[in-house]
Amino acid sequence: MKKDLTQGNVTKTLLLFACPMILGNLLQQCYNIADTLIVGRFLGPDALAAVGSAYSLMTFLTSIIIGLCMGSGTVYSVWFGRKDKEQLKSSMVTSFGFIVAVTVILNILVFAGIDFILRVLRVPPEIYALMREYVWIIFCGIFFVFLYNYFAFLLRAIGNSVTTLCFLGISAVLNIALDIVLVAVLGKGVGGAAFATVISQAVSGIGIGVYVWLKEKELRPKSNEVTLSKTMTLEVVRNSVAACVQQSVMNFGILMIQGLVNSFGAAVMAAFAAAVKIDSFAYMPAQEFGNAFSLFISQNYGGGRMERVREGIRKAVKVSASFCLAVSALIFILAPYLMQIFVDSSEVEIIRTGVGYLRVEGSFYCGIGILFLLYGFYRGIEKPEMSLVLTIISLGTRVLLAYVLAPHPSIGVWGIWWAIPIGWFLADLTGILYIRKSLSTPSVKTGS
Repeated sequence: MKKDLTQGNVTKTLLLFACPMILGNLLQQCYNIADTLIVGRFLGPDALAAVGSAYSLMTFLTSIIIGLCMGSGTVYSVWFGRKDKEQLKSSMVTSFGFIVAVTVILNILVFAGIDFILRVLRVPPEIYALMREYVWIIFCGIFFVFLYNYFAFLLRAIGNSVTTLCFLGISAVLNIALDIVLVAVLGKGVGGAAFATVISQAVSGIGIGVYVWLKEKELRPKSNEVTLSKTMTLEVVRNSVAACVQQSVMNFGILMIQGLVNSFGAAVMAAFAAAVKIDSFAYMPAQEFGNAFSLFISQNYGGGRMERVREGIRKAVKVSASFCLAVSALIFILAPYLMQIFVDSSEVEIIRTGVGYLRVEGSFYCGIGILFLLYGFYRGIEKPEMSLVLTIISLGTRVLLAYVLAPHPSIGVWGIWWAIPIGWFLADLTGILYIRKSLSTPSVKTGS
């Protein structure tokens, strides 16, 4: 199932590699939507608000681990492109130990600080207990999030995006089934929804680890062929930490937006919770395409195929922009009907608020589609710091404008909604202006 991304037609290679990643994330989003739907329909608006707000918190925490795994995946992909298995295995061992340590520390911190975190998020009193119960259980699955993502990014780095799809599919289907049983049938409340998530995470994390051990024997590191050097450690840590900080900054900004949304009350929280799920589902293929594009770039960069890198940029922009324009039109038209999937039609205020969010964000998906490609490009050429800069511009603009505009009574939540696409386009402009310099002075490494 491994695929050499340095060979073959560029558009076909990108799409064949990206499609399983996109399908896998669609399955994950289907679970998120099903979870929101089940909680909203069977447990009511307060539970929906609690789970939706907890989703933003968990996205921030897991983004730390996912970012570390993503950054390590870039290193794996570069070494795979150079056909250097010894250095590939060395980077695997180094990153595994580093990310395990971070995961353990993160778990300890979040359990110790759960009440402080919820106070910072300004969770309303009427849903505080529900959200605390949900996140306490969800925190138990952090290590399984690490397991899945470590092995998923490893497999993708060597061109295998199909296996990760299979395990993500198993996890999503199991999660939905357990949601139905624990919440709808047994009436276990938000705790049941949380347990469903943790159990499915455990199955996918352990399962993909066992698969790699049994099926990818050439990747098993042996003590006599793996040498841990200072150079390798610094390379892994640099790429991992930069990607981690990028993901964390991105989701910390979203978390700050969530805190501002919470200040408008449970109705706006519920609208935001449902609308964000739709929003994430809509632009997720562009995000996963950007991740696939990053691994395409890193393999070709590692192999010294810079002309193929340039061609990949041209083709990827066309594919991403075409998709984003089509989805923007659909979301704008279907927004009222999509909100009613999650919220009863009698909840007029919640639906109206959610439609407003979707029509603002949905009109500008091209902005975030290009931004995902820029993130992927800079990670792929081992300049993850530039991806971080773009994230800071995007999220900094978003948070600053939201907090400046939203308090004005005449603007309110509309200030939050409009701040988001403005941040996207400012980051796009910066990334595009800098990209020519990166392509004109390539510095392809030859390994160590």
